[in-house]
Amino acid sequence: MDGVLQQRNNKQVAIWLLIGVGMIVVQVLLGGITRLTESGLSITEWKPITGALPPLNDVAWQLEFDKYRGTDQFKYVHQYFSLHDFKFIFFWEWFHRLWARMMGLVFLFGFIYFVIRRKFNQRMILPMVILFFLGALQGAIGWLMVKSGLVPEKYFVGHIELTTHFIAALLLLSYTWWFTLTLLPSFQTKVVSNTLKNLLILILSFLFLQLMYGGFMAGLKAATSAPTWPSINGEAFPSSFNELHPWVNNLWNNKLAIHFIHRGMGYLLLIIVGIFFIRSRNIVENRLFVKLRNGLLVLIVSQVLLGIFALINSTHTNVFIWLGVAHQFTAMLVVISVVALLFLVQKVKISTR
Repeated sequence: MDGVLQQRNNKQVAIWLLIGVGMIVVQVLLGGITRLTESGLSITEWKPITGALPPLNDVAWQLEFDKYRGTDQFKYVHQYFSLHDFKFIFFWEWFHRLWARMMGLVFLFGFIYFVIRRKFNQRMILPMVILFFLGALQGAIGWLMVKSGLVPEKYFVGHIELTTHFIAALLLLSYTWWFTLTLLPSFQTKVVSNTLKNLLILILSFLFLQLMYGGFMAGLKAATSAPTWPSINGEAFPSSFNELHPWVNNLWNNKLAIHFIHRGMGYLLLIIVGIFFIRSRNIVENRLFVKLRNGLLVLIVSQVLLGIFALINSTHTNVFIWLGVAHQFTAMLVVISVVALLFLVQKVKISTR
């Protein structure tokens, strides 16, 4: 009877966490739209409680607009903005923050409910603490990111800060998803293979670097610096790759160097995922593994194609925004798939006898 009760409790907690995973995905997408529409600096203050409401009258709207007009982004980039234009970018930043608040409440109220109803077992306590810590850290990084763009001679948030915010969100997503998988019965039947486990660790490592450089691409608006494919402005290897000194600065400040690395990592990931697919073709008895393996291959091919289409359309703002969001959404699905496969595949346990 205790086992049946525990299974029921695990299912309820897993559903709650799956809702959280979905909300994190939406939050990251909203962040992408906010970045691509250049909305991130439209709200110049952090008001955790009162900021949940948008301006409710003309006077309040004008006050917010006046604050924005004090930023260098308005003075040098959006100086032509009317109040109507401002309301558009304000909406995306406000909605991005509002969704974060809603997500926090879903996690908090769910946690309180499950504690009161004694749905948690002892093994869940530490993961819950880590989960809330990662969520709070993500909120703090988000505000530090916004502050990085609210200083003189800065027109946008810093690309390092933006990338840190993005990677932290993906870590929160991955951790919440992994925690959820521990509670789902369908994921408890493992595939045992040292080779596949090592390949998945390699894929996840390269994926982390690829997403980091994707953040650099977005933060520096690097796509428009070379909207050509397969060449980079007519070159296979950009001649300006080494133009910054010291040389290491090229790895995170040189737009065309970042271009080259981001594209190369994408091709490399496609190859490694292809190798993983081929090496795992003989595994057919675990249907969940087969679905995830096939899905990962489809997703990585789609991701490369979306990246190419987004790149060559980067000078067409409206098209680029939606292609960029689709590219980011697919990246999250790739992360979810790789994490699920990593959870499902385990190495051979060596006996200590």
